[in-house]
Amino acid sequence: MQHFYQSVYDLIVETSTNLPGDVRRAVQAASEKEDKGTRSALSLSRIADNIHMAECNVSPICQDTGMPTFIIHCPVGANQIIMKKHILEAVANATKASKLRTNSVDSLTGANTGDNLGPGTPVIHFEQWERDEVEVKLILKGGGCENKNIQYSLPADLEGVGKAGRDLDGIRKCIMHAVYQAQGQGCSAGFIGVGIGGDRTSGYELAKHQLFRHVDDVNPHPELRKVEEYVMEHANTLGIGTMGFGGQVTLLGCKVGVANRLPASFFVSVAYNCWAFRRQGVLLNPETGEINGWSYPRGSEVSFQEAFEASAEAAKNVKEEDRREIVLTTPISEEQIRSLKVGDVVVINGTMHTGRDALHKYLMDHDAPLDLNGAAIYHCGPVMSKDEAGEWHVKAAGPTTSIREEPYQGEIIKKFGIRAVIGKGGMGPKTLAALKEHGGVYLNAIGGAAQYYAQCFKKVEGVDFMEFGIPEAMWHLETEGFAAIVTMDSHGNSLHADVEKNAFEKLSALKEPVFK
Repeated sequence: MQHFYQSVYDLIVETSTNLPGDVRRAVQAASEKEDKGTRSALSLSRIADNIHMAECNVSPICQDTGMPTFIIHCPVGANQIIMKKHILEAVANATKASKLRTNSVDSLTGANTGDNLGPGTPVIHFEQWERDEVEVKLILKGGGCENKNIQYSLPADLEGVGKAGRDLDGIRKCIMHAVYQAQGQGCSAGFIGVGIGGDRTSGYELAKHQLFRHVDDVNPHPELRKVEEYVMEHANTLGIGTMGFGGQVTLLGCKVGVANRLPASFFVSVAYNCWAFRRQGVLLNPETGEINGWSYPRGSEVSFQEAFEASAEAAKNVKEEDRREIVLTTPISEEQIRSLKVGDVVVINGTMHTGRDALHKYLMDHDAPLDLNGAAIYHCGPVMSKDEAGEWHVKAAGPTTSIREEPYQGEIIKKFGIRAVIGKGGMGPKTLAALKEHGGVYLNAIGGAAQYYAQCFKKVEGVDFMEFGIPEAMWHLETEGFAAIVTMDSHGNSLHADVEKNAFEKLSALKEPVFK
């Protein structure tokens, strides 16, 4: 097994940078279904651009490379201790090479290990099987979509869908509610894995295992197949759309599995995954560890030419009233902000600052290291690399889910005079009130489009709070041509609230029993 380390390293790079072929086909099919010229259609075309850029640059599709989770099937007698050692080494070196983001954080101190190694990181499951070859599968599931996982204990009374009992209709209601509650915060259009039964722990594990199925497979269990087909049809009538902008395509895949349970317990566990559905696997020669084949079609085997052509066509079909594009240079004045409205496309030039959970918590009780009046703050934990001269470069830099900053954002806007908050998935009523009172806007960037946005950062001007770790540090970036959509303005309007209200009405119409 002298080549096992290199095979695992190659698997990590492939998974992080090259979206599998079956996922690409699902994204392309969604682009064809979406109404041309809409925000969702344009977002899907940018996603297609980003997928192509990540493959060409051999850089992460999304900057949040998640919790690396390996499932290894091996024959009896395989040395699992040695294999685990090589997996840890491959993860650390892939992180050093900026193929993975530094994501392993001490839960008590918040300290980042810097190499993705630590207690419980990465997750490694070994399972023996009767075949001679070794199979290594990997999923990189980012924190934004991981936070939208949800588990139901039946019977339950669910908002919008009513009473969910211990039957197929109750399961159906749980799944539909799970899609609704994710909105755009999990980087829709997404995929879901569902685990029926088990206990609290095994239910979630079963749900995540469903994400390893092929997108286009057919469930051999007839009743589960009916549930999957129902969800795929009706989830796409909720009007949530790509990034939660509204639209025809909200879900790209639904896979359901079942396990036995205790008489007293009935869990339905849902694992939500973003459009950047990064999972791949390799089949290895048991003697040498060399790669004999791939578990899923490799991304390079599926052309995205049609998607690029659709992107150009979508741009042509944008209605004139939706073409409003405003270029702003930081620092931004209140007058400029007050002139913006929901739906405007804003292009930002000048200095932009990143800031996530650790920074927002810090700024509540401390001064900022520089003047933030008129500033744009970007909810982003980038992948960074340092060259031989000691200069930092942005390798991947898509937005993180903004709702986590809701407890802090309003106060920070007021305290520092921030004019533009950039992220994904929208924010809540406290932030909306602060935007209206103090003159600010929320700009929704395309979640997962880490390569598309990385090209907008021409230079790293500096960094503060490196003690928080690279993703949580405050990076000061020279920015050019960073485009995002106003989804919350300074007049009290929120596209996110409107889409959620509309989706709730459509969800409520699905209360009646379907499976009898």
